[in-house]
Amino acid sequence: MISGTVWTWVRRTLLVVFGVPAALAVVMSLVDGYRSRGRRAKPFPTLPPVRTPLGDGEVTTYTFGADLYEDMLAAIEGARTQVLLETFIWKGDALGERFKQALIDAADRGVDVHVIYDGFANLVVPKRFKRFPPTIKVLRFPLYPAGWRFFDIARYGRDHRKILVVDEKVGFVGGYNIGGLYATEWRDTHIRITGIGVWDLKRAFADFWNLNRNKRQRENQRPMLLETTAEWEPRIRIHRNVPRLWMFPIRGVYLEAINRASENIYLTTAYFLPDQDFVDALKSAAGRGVDVRILIPLKSNHVATDWIARGYFSQLLDAGVRIFRFSGAMIHAKTCTVDGSWATVGTANIDRISLTGNYEINVEIIDDDFAQVLERVFATDESNSLELTTGEWLARDVHRKFTEIVLSPLRPFL
Repeated sequence: MISGTVWTWVRRTLLVVFGVPAALAVVMSLVDGYRSRGRRAKPFPTLPPVRTPLGDGEVTTYTFGADLYEDMLAAIEGARTQVLLETFIWKGDALGERFKQALIDAADRGVDVHVIYDGFANLVVPKRFKRFPPTIKVLRFPLYPAGWRFFDIARYGRDHRKILVVDEKVGFVGGYNIGGLYATEWRDTHIRITGIGVWDLKRAFADFWNLNRNKRQRENQRPMLLETTAEWEPRIRIHRNVPRLWMFPIRGVYLEAINRASENIYLTTAYFLPDQDFVDALKSAAGRGVDVRILIPLKSNHVATDWIARGYFSQLLDAGVRIFRFSGAMIHAKTCTVDGSWATVGTANIDRISLTGNYEINVEIIDDDFAQVLERVFATDESNSLELTTGEWLARDVHRKFTEIVLSPLRPFL
């Protein structure tokens, strides 16, 4: 038996090890939020939408939200048979209203409209905005998805995906949520797919719908019956993290590409909190002469996450990995290219929550032309970034080092 004194000591230790860092992270976030009120992002360089032929279709790359949203709305407004929209955040602002009205108009003209959004991510969105007419089939991924199975950690993942599929002819996927802020003030990356690859996006939507639908809502949440094509486009693959089924392939896709790299790795992520094996793969690549570059925000929308991520910088810089910090605005993109031939775009950040926790979707494309487009995007972002040098890193003051140490116990949970 363990004595009460020992239990008291254990509780106090856990409080210090985890409670203090968590409290500090909350305070930092609140202070940062207060200081950021009214602050506007600075203009940043982008590229116009770039079309890349691929198989029987093409892939269009977007790096500016306003361009993307106009094409998404045009697709919805031109829909004839079906619209499938899934998003993590859907702001109830003017842009959000445009999307909602476009969906309502599509349903009114007889289009089959399905919508999925995450309940937790949209807690602050007004309830009135989240009311849809019965002509639209809506799945609100619940705030508490575990139900009575509170012990099943596989049921706690959030729906972090962003997908739009129209008429089985065009699909959109990437990092952009829906909201006016993202249209002009955030740098993100999204792609538009036509051709056979659209079927895989539709299948991803249908599988999520069927897995998570409320069976008691018989009218608006009936199972989706999916007729699929037997054709394949070997250069484009859709990978999905499905926590309920313990499927997390995206991390493995990244690691395989990193381990095969011989020339360069250009990785962009909004939040960089990988596991040590992922860090070791990047260090190993740099050690064999690969040009490894990581591009992250100078300051993200989660300040505590930025501080925790810095715990990896020493070993990465020592290994020869170059770290660039996007300045003046939030970069939310989740992309990577390897050796000018392999690329991925999607919703998964390089952190444990995305790679081993949430519902995510990434597109893997093996095509020189598309990889080179993303390399141009990376170079454009790099031109708006500050490189972290070893000298600058070693010269940081004592309070910064102390804060990094205090927050480090939170790494396994983010």
